[in-house]
Amino acid sequence: MLKNILAITGKPGLFKLVSRGNNTLIVESLLDGKRIPTFARDKIISLADVSMFTLDEDITLNEVLTKLGEKEGLKPASIDVKSADNEALRTYFASFLPNFDRERVYPSDIRKLIQWYNVLVNAGITDFSLEEEDADAPKEVVEKKEAVKKPVAKAQVKTQKSAVSATKTGVGAKKG
Repeated sequence: MLKNILAITGKPGLFKLVSRGNNTLIVESLLDGKRIPTFARDKIISLADVSMFTLDEDITLNEVLTKLGEKEGLKPASIDVKSADNEALRTYFASFLPNFDRERVYPSDIRKLIQWYNVLVNAGITDFSLEEEDADAPKEVVEKKEAVKKPVAKAQVKTQKSAVSATKTGVGAKKG
């Protein structure tokens, strides 16, 4: 389920992938249900691609959300992320993920995770698994990132075309 849930930089909340266009993705906000297009310039991250640092090895976000869901009984988080101080956030996070890396997981990361969890639960999404049928959603996100790089590739193609046309017209060609 998390493969179709996206975070978009600069836009609040989380979004569900609804449809794909030529150079756009159509997403639906989990906060208010509005559908908007996203473009190649938008930085889009699938929640399936996010992981958290632990002392042993990185743990995927779906495992962290599952542990948080078990702790909270699939209800919104019992801590208020806006008013909680950094130590309270770390203590709360350690209550369900005790081996998290305290040096590399910042309080802002914990706040974001809890906010995402609350958005998902309030939207009725409590299945934090990675389903096989949605496996093509992150690929589309990668394709959008590559679309941003295309203008550089076009400039290289123009340079190659001008080199070919120069040799066809005899400019710089050896005369034999």
